[in-house]
Amino acid sequence: MTVTGIITAIVIGAIIGALGRLALPGRQPIGILLTIGIGIVAALLGTAIAQSVGVATTDGIDWIELVFQIGLAVVGVAAVAAFRRRGHGSHR
Repeated sequence: MTVTGIITAIVIGAIIGALGRLALPGRQPIGILLTIGIGIVAALLGTAIAQSVGVATTDGIDWIELVFQIGLAVVGVAAVAAFRRRGHGSHR
């Protein structure tokens, strides 16, 4: 992987993670680095799912792939936020 590839993954991860957070109501107790990490994983998994169902390479913007990626980011952010809320609540 090149430096450009790493930077691209970080930027795409940040965008996908941010869209995942925006799709959830309320405040999520996770930081920007965790959001980017979730976004990177969601982007990779969403692309893999899109490829497995044959919709990863379409003309123009791959909307279905983008929906998979954002959907996975929403699930990831919600899961991590719930885990962190539960973890913080038990320390009181």
